[in-house]
Amino acid sequence: MTIKELIESHVFETINIGDDTERTISGLFCCDLLSIAMSKAPADSVWVTVMGNINTLAVAALCDVGCIILAEGVSLDEAARTKALQQHISVLRTEQPIFDAALSVYEKLHA
Repeated sequence: MTIKELIESHVFETINIGDDTERTISGLFCCDLLSIAMSKAPADSVWVTVMGNINTLAVAALCDVGCIILAEGVSLDEAARTKALQQHISVLRTEQPIFDAALSVYEKLHA
């Protein structure tokens, strides 16, 4: 599945669409502790978190994750929204809890 296909599934609300929507999603990562995410988030993964700040975008860029999904109704603050636009990072959001959001992605990956 590509990031574009995930966006077009309309399961998640779009906050920002990055440049590389044809990028293939290779897996899933759930974590809210940025230091752990920085060392363990796989490249090309979908990262599900409740951390909607500028540091999340920095870690996503560092780890080369494919897309961020903000769960629990979290959105980006204004500085983070600006950074997502500048760095072309795809960011989606949902009201779902982290587990349910991750399960939605997992089911799409393995459909």
